Amino acid sequence: MGERVQSILANKGSAIWSVAPEATVFEALKLLSEKDVGALVVISEGKLAGVFSERDYARKVALRGKSSRDVRVGEIMSRSVITVTPGHSIEECMRLVTEHHIRHLPVLDGEQLVGVVSIGDLVNAIISSQAETIQHLSNYIAGDYPK
Repeated sequence: MGERVQSILANKGSAIWSVAPEATVFEALKLLSEKDVGALVVISEGKLAGVFSERDYARKVALRGKSSRDVRVGEIMSRSVITVTPGHSIEECMRLVTEHHIRHLPVLDGEQLVGVVSIGDLVNAIISSQAETIQHLSNYIAGDYPK
C-alpha cells in the first residue's frame, strides 16, 4: 500500500505558513525567509486561494523589474493549485510534482487545509522507506531476521 501523506505530516508536523492575497510580496518574502520555506499558501476568507513561491517572485516580480513592496501576493500567486489529501500515497504525490513541475502540495482534508508537503518531504520519505527496506533485507540475508 505504501506510505501516505498523513505519515509525513505526523513526522514533520502540520505547521502551515500562510499569507493573505492583500499582503505585499515583500512581506511574503520576509515570511519565507523567517520560516526557511520555499512557498506559502495564500488564504482568503478562510479558504485556500493559491500558493506563493520563490519562483513566483523571481519570474513575475524580479525579472519584470517590479518592486516587491508595490506588488500584492494576490496579483502573482499561482491560482491553479494541485492539492492532495492525507490518504494520497507518496508515489502519487511524486507523480503530481513531476508532471506539473511544482514543488509544494497543500494537503486538504475535505475543505480544511491540514498541511503542506514539499518535494523535499517526499524525497526524504522515500529515502527513509528505502533505508528501512535495505535494513530488513540485510537482516534477513544475515540470518538475523526475527522468526
